[in-house]
Amino acid sequence: MRRVVVTGMGAVTPIGIGVEAFWENVKKKTLGFGEITRFDTTDYKVHIAAEVKDFAGKNYMDFKAAKRMELFCQYAVAAAKEAFEQAGLDMEKEDPFRVGCSIGSGIGSLQAAETACHKIAEKGPSRVNPLLVPLMISNMAAGNVSIQLGLKGKSLNVVTACATGTHSIGEAYRSIQCGDADVMLAGGTEASICPVGVAGFTALTALSTVDDPEKCSLPFDKNRSGFVMGEGSGVVVLEELEHARQRGAKILAEVVGYGATSDAYHITSPAEDGSGAAKAMELALEEAGVKKEELMYINAHGTATHHNDLFETRAIKKLFGEHAYEMKVNSTKSMVGHLLGAAGAVEFITCVKEIEDGFIHATAGYTTPDEEMDLNYVAGDGVEENLEYALSNSLGFGGHNASILVKKWDI
Repeated sequence: MRRVVVTGMGAVTPIGIGVEAFWENVKKKTLGFGEITRFDTTDYKVHIAAEVKDFAGKNYMDFKAAKRMELFCQYAVAAAKEAFEQAGLDMEKEDPFRVGCSIGSGIGSLQAAETACHKIAEKGPSRVNPLLVPLMISNMAAGNVSIQLGLKGKSLNVVTACATGTHSIGEAYRSIQCGDADVMLAGGTEASICPVGVAGFTALTALSTVDDPEKCSLPFDKNRSGFVMGEGSGVVVLEELEHARQRGAKILAEVVGYGATSDAYHITSPAEDGSGAAKAMELALEEAGVKKEELMYINAHGTATHHNDLFETRAIKKLFGEHAYEMKVNSTKSMVGHLLGAAGAVEFITCVKEIEDGFIHATAGYTTPDEEMDLNYVAGDGVEENLEYALSNSLGFGGHNASILVKKWDI
């Protein structure tokens, strides 16, 4: 199998636009939570979200192009351009049919659908925007990134709800491994902080109704109350190792394992024994030839919902046994909320930065252990630790499980 490395990363998050701004705020445990400003929440039970601040699409593309994209696409383009620039790719020197794109969105644009429904009700169907469908559908993130950067290779839109970002990176990794591409821009994007999005997740009783930004997102904590909806995008450049070496690219990390399974159990709840998630982690480790005892850190899905936190903890214990108590497990969602289809991609970037800096970030707000959740969830201010590997987990509605294993780059 061809080896796959990371040569560029880009991020748009509620605690920083750009990877370095995001990462510096992660280390400081900066919280991205606040009152929802996108619409009036007077009649809603949920009033807090993790919105991206100070973002303007026209800063990342020309005005006309921005007007033809919904926010989830604009986020993806901004993150992709940062990753592309860091990787130092020059499309004039590349075969464009060997450079592809795997960027997914779990939902696409609910806002475009909302606007269209209002227009149909108030003015009739003939007044619907002619661009409604290309504005709304989730594959347009990958489509717009490909158009903006001239990527003519394989273009994918993986949609597996909250596992979308991790699956997108995993499938890009597979595409390079098997020779379908030499370079893939991969990740996830989401922008669903809108009336339908908030109302829908509230009806599922998945969202926290706590109005205190300090206490609304508490993964693995006994006082957790549900997840906080976030938004943003994470995109990375994956590249075949020899291709990266030949052009003198700086290598940030290596992707060495990927596991994907289905719980085949329930439309929203993970399997109660954690078997599906455990198998995904096991497959990622087996592909890399890494022993369980060699892995010391997991970036968990960690949503702060009862079912996710409990069943993911069970999955870790099921696979690792007593070694689970020697590992560190944290949740980036404690600071940025749940970015849905973008979550796994941003958390993948977090893993790379943790390996680079030798620092495992804290699970912000974690203070009160719960009975069955008795692992080391990294309370306090984070810890300095030399990491050889980082495993990132994502679990999506429908029973989708994805785990991806990142390795420190050794020349």
